[in-house]
Amino acid sequence: MDGISDVAVGVKRGSDELSMYNSPISDMSSISDGASNGSDNKKPRVEEAPPSRVLHIRKLPNEASDTEVIALGLPFGKVTNILTLKGKNQAFLEMGTEEAAITMVNYYATVNPHIRNVPVIIQYSNHKELKTDAGNQRTQAVLQAVSAVQASGSPSSDVQEVLAAASSPVLRIIIDNMFYPVTLDVLQQIFSKFGTVMKIITFTKNNQFQALLQFSDPVNAQHAKLALDGQNIYNSCCTLRIDFSKLVNLNVKYNNDKSRDYTRPELPAGDGQPSLDHAVAAAFSKDSNSLLGALNPLSAAAAAAAAAGRVALAGQAGSSGVLLVSNLNEEMVTPQSLFTLFGVYGDVQRVKILYNKKDSALIQMSDANQAQLAMSHLNGQKMYGKIIRVTLSKHQTVALPRDGLDDQGLTKDYANSPLHRFKKPGSKNFQNIFPPSATLHLSNIPPDVTEDDLRLLFSNAGGTVKAFKFFQDRKMALIQMSTVEEAIQALIDLHNYNMGGNQHLRVSFSKSTI
Repeated sequence: MDGISDVAVGVKRGSDELSMYNSPISDMSSISDGASNGSDNKKPRVEEAPPSRVLHIRKLPNEASDTEVIALGLPFGKVTNILTLKGKNQAFLEMGTEEAAITMVNYYATVNPHIRNVPVIIQYSNHKELKTDAGNQRTQAVLQAVSAVQASGSPSSDVQEVLAAASSPVLRIIIDNMFYPVTLDVLQQIFSKFGTVMKIITFTKNNQFQALLQFSDPVNAQHAKLALDGQNIYNSCCTLRIDFSKLVNLNVKYNNDKSRDYTRPELPAGDGQPSLDHAVAAAFSKDSNSLLGALNPLSAAAAAAAAAGRVALAGQAGSSGVLLVSNLNEEMVTPQSLFTLFGVYGDVQRVKILYNKKDSALIQMSDANQAQLAMSHLNGQKMYGKIIRVTLSKHQTVALPRDGLDDQGLTKDYANSPLHRFKKPGSKNFQNIFPPSATLHLSNIPPDVTEDDLRLLFSNAGGTVKAFKFFQDRKMALIQMSTVEEAIQALIDLHNYNMGGNQHLRVSFSKSTI
């Protein structure tokens, strides 16, 4: 079936990209000499490229346009340049920042990218920027139109061409190859990344699960369609087919598991439908991101990944709960630091730093869902100055050293740790899982601790505090470091820090900025 097959997405480059690097990228003739048609054939693999804001995209369909390639990057940030190699079925896409490019590669590592239902491969390029001919007016016009949408949120005449000229805020969604159930709540989590979801109606037609979903703004609908059409919600199944609806407004009469109006939590459930209790209705009106957590705490972690734009595998049969982490700073890393960082995304059971390869470690999470969640959030992040790689391991468990054997403290068992964040069913922690960010959420702050105390504490962790804000009750606060890497370091060093009187500071990543 179209759009279903697995595709290798990662950071290794085929040798077909290497031959392009013998000349400046502005020299189109030399580029077209070096590469095959974008297929891997059976060439030897080469060293992986480090993260770069320039991405190399291969195996494009012949008829792919610049607009469709740009659309792959649009949800992740500003697209600043593009170079398409028409005869080679390849393109280079330059993002505004390296962070945007890393987020994009991580996302497409779990959700296969497609153009015109053809799977494509996205990798980091060896180039740090694209130097293209500034006289290429067509490309510049396309990029300017995209920038106009991102800056103003209002379509211009050029943008009509770029973003499919749709005026309806309502999308019609069909789900193909539905091996796992897809609920209204899952759709809300995925689509809310692109704007405020106001209403959803789900139904079955011609034996297919379908939905109508209304955004507050047509531009949000355009962005969501460009980014999500043809993508799989879960690995190799549940493929989204998205079109604009002729409707411009949905009329929702009931709030239940088939339809919902997020702007009117007071609506009745309707006859024979499970009703929503008051707590859940309140969650709709306050913060739609906590919705899935309120309905089903056990799947809230997967939902948080979806909301962050990295849709997690749900219930993949036979998949491992063990992660392999590589490119660690072996002078600095300890089992405890890995337990603390990976513990943000699940309950770490065991950690083993490999005896003969101390820049690599195995980490056993409670289940495969938590492993997928940690991988999608932490792969490509910086820890102790090095960009770490996180993949699923073939191991099913992490073995402890045999009795009497000293492995220099490289293996630790955390099965009974009191610091697990997710062992209580329905815990609020399920609803507060976010990607690493420069802003940290602090809780359990003793009443006598001041802003200056906390600023000093976090500065001493080796970072620069850019901003600070207490919550009203002063038991919680937000603190903003100058980089995501500094925030990761501060979380590792200061989560569970004893503030005196046996009160331990709780630190997690925040979705907010100050």
